[in-house]
Amino acid sequence: MSFRDLRNFTEMMRALGYPRLISMENFRTPNFTLVAEILIWLVKRYEPQMDIPTDVDTESDRIFFIKAVAQFMVTKAHIKVNTKRLYQADGYAVKEMLKITSVLYNAMKTKQMALEDKVEEDNNKFKFDLGSRISDLKLARQLASEVTSKGASLYDLLGKEVDLREMRTAAIARPLEVNETEKALRAAIKEVLESVEKTKDMLSNVVSDETSLDAKIEKKKQELERNRKRLQTLQSVRPAFMDEYEKIEEDLQKQYDTYVEKFRNLCFLESQLEEYHRMEQERFEEAENTLRMMQHKLREEERDLMRSSLKDEDSDMDVPEDEGSDSEIEECRPSKPRSTRNGIMAGRGARFIGNMQGGDSDETEDSEIDVDEDDEEDEEGEEEEEESKDLEDDSLEGPVSRGSRPPRAGIRPPLLEESDNDF
Repeated sequence: MSFRDLRNFTEMMRALGYPRLISMENFRTPNFTLVAEILIWLVKRYEPQMDIPTDVDTESDRIFFIKAVAQFMVTKAHIKVNTKRLYQADGYAVKEMLKITSVLYNAMKTKQMALEDKVEEDNNKFKFDLGSRISDLKLARQLASEVTSKGASLYDLLGKEVDLREMRTAAIARPLEVNETEKALRAAIKEVLESVEKTKDMLSNVVSDETSLDAKIEKKKQELERNRKRLQTLQSVRPAFMDEYEKIEEDLQKQYDTYVEKFRNLCFLESQLEEYHRMEQERFEEAENTLRMMQHKLREEERDLMRSSLKDEDSDMDVPEDEGSDSEIEECRPSKPRSTRNGIMAGRGARFIGNMQGGDSDETEDSEIDVDEDDEEDEEGEEEEEESKDLEDDSLEGPVSRGSRPPRAGIRPPLLEESDNDF
């Protein structure tokens, strides 16, 4: 059964007007009731007056029904069907029923075409179109030429029939020679005997081959059994070096665990070291930035002090000289300012920033006392600075920068000798 046959059958039955809808799934499994119903309908469609038994309950009734349908189709429609396939009532039965439905379907189509042609002739009865008749004229001429040629060839063959009849009757009337017939039969018998001998030889060879193959199979079975026994013995025996191998394997596993642990610890320590270096670098950069800012600030302060001192000197030079006493001149003269110097250690070396002004050439006792006091204050400031440096070094965890912090109290430099050529 094919899908195409099943589809054609359902379409033909629908076109013929079968009242029930046939699905393609009805013939997946045997369905004798449906097959019997379709066969009865087809027989009634072909011959409405035909009487066929419809009882298909028992096996004998079904067989009688199938035989009756097959006999009717052979005698009336000249359609030979396979009764075994019809009795199966599945897809193979569809092929047999398709023979009947195709005849009925073609008859219906022919009738419809005849009716259509008749209607068309009635419509074209009073119409005559020479252009549409040209192809028919060509076909008629071709058929006429073929009829003429066929008739001529038939006439020639009939003319030779007299001679051929005599030869045929002579060949039939001629008696057969027994010797030649015997020879032909003996040759045929001989050939048959030779073929029989060859077949026997082949059979004997097959028997010998079978015995040899059986012997080889038995030999292979014995080898297989021996190999199995040997394998079992090898599996049961423990090698001599197995204990040492297992011990070395355990040691190797321990060493590997130790290696993994140390490698993990090393990776952790390396990460910690990198983190520490990064923090130290950040501290160092921060300290450098702080010192840079302080240096800049001190330079600005130094510039401011220089400018203020220059302004004071300019103001002193602009004062007019009077004819007063020396005491008044000394009173008007400003007191000598103390030189200030701020030292800052930054980077690799120390850098000192300060300003310097020249004073009077005459030194008094007050100035000497002031110098002594300044020296004492400088010594005290240096001691405090050293103590503060020691405290700062103890408080730091690591080297922050190469420079040191500036002291809290500025170191006063010793008084310089006054000179008129300072500025």
